[in-house]
Amino acid sequence: MVTNQKTPIVKKLLLPLFLIIFCFHAQSQQEDEDGKRNEETGLLQNENLGKNELSINALSLIAIGALDLSYERNINEDSSWSTELWFQLSDEINDDFVRDFAITGKYKHFFSSNYARGFYVHAFTMISSGKNYDYNYDYENNISMEEDESFTDFALGFGIGGKLISSGGFKADFSGGIGRNLLNDNSPTIVGQVMVNLGYRF
Repeated sequence: MVTNQKTPIVKKLLLPLFLIIFCFHAQSQQEDEDGKRNEETGLLQNENLGKNELSINALSLIAIGALDLSYERNINEDSSWSTELWFQLSDEINDDFVRDFAITGKYKHFFSSNYARGFYVHAFTMISSGKNYDYNYDYENNISMEEDESFTDFALGFGIGGKLISSGGFKADFSGGIGRNLLNDNSPTIVGQVMVNLGYRF
């Protein structure tokens, strides 16, 4: 007899849940100067720092050895779009599905009166590729077996987050998102994003 062993999905949801709670807390701690414009320039707070942002997901780099880079372009005070590239650098990931590469497009809408910072919701699309590892145990022959299949898929999803910008342009962006793959039976049904992005606005 052969049985499948899968990682409980509840454990995978604990970290995103914690991060979402932290996002709200971090945003509530930032000084509230919404709607105040510079009397000389007429700009909102942080608007004069620029519209471009580069950042790296420090959490994924430290936790699972993945390089997750992001470029974000602020459209106006209420919205931005971003492109994210994911490269899995470590092969020591113990999971049923391993994402080797992904490119993500994201649109964010902010609810703060300041310039493209504060609490936001986002929608994303993701193209990802990787391997699906299937672990089985053959009780008749008393051996364990591992099979892997490559996958490439397209996902749609949404999420929430909070972005903090210092007066010098330093950026800290905390977010969590969840989506669904649509095309391939060998790919994970659900895709998740847990991000602690550190970077700079210019």
